[in-house]
Amino acid sequence: MTEQDARRPATDEEARALASGLRLRILRICLDEPRTNKQIAAVLGRDPATTLHHVRRLVATGFLAADPERRGARNAREVPYRATGKSWRVSSPAADRGVLDAFLEEVALVAVDDLDTVRFGLRLSPDRRRAFFDRFVELLEQFRDDPPAPDAEPLSLFLAVHPDPNRTDPNRR
Repeated sequence: MTEQDARRPATDEEARALASGLRLRILRICLDEPRTNKQIAAVLGRDPATTLHHVRRLVATGFLAADPERRGARNAREVPYRATGKSWRVSSPAADRGVLDAFLEEVALVAVDDLDTVRFGLRLSPDRRRAFFDRFVELLEQFRDDPPAPDAEPLSLFLAVHPDPNRTDPNRR
């Protein structure tokens, strides 16, 4: 991991920006190519005025960047936005619920046959749990940095590591 990729705690303003599932979906929409507010709203099935508020918040906190203005249909002014990748480099407990909300909204749009899932239980010490999670992050960074192949399919991954309430001894809580 390079110094540029090192994660740091989010500022309060950044944490508030990332606490919204809708904003996290906007970042994903703008990940591969710049999108205008109108295009973002169309993907989300939302009103452009609503999405513009969220886009502005993401731009103000550096999670989205505006590309140069261009002219669209009927010579209308358009500003395309692109994700900066900054959300990968900050961590925020406030974003955790937003990540879950974004995942649930996105997975609801996917056909069940197109969803690959795995679920399993482990018993790990706190140190091994941290090592387990860190290895996943390293793996994700390795694949994130791969140049996209011409036949590359855009994919999303959601990983949650949590205590298992089904296997926790209620007398130890």
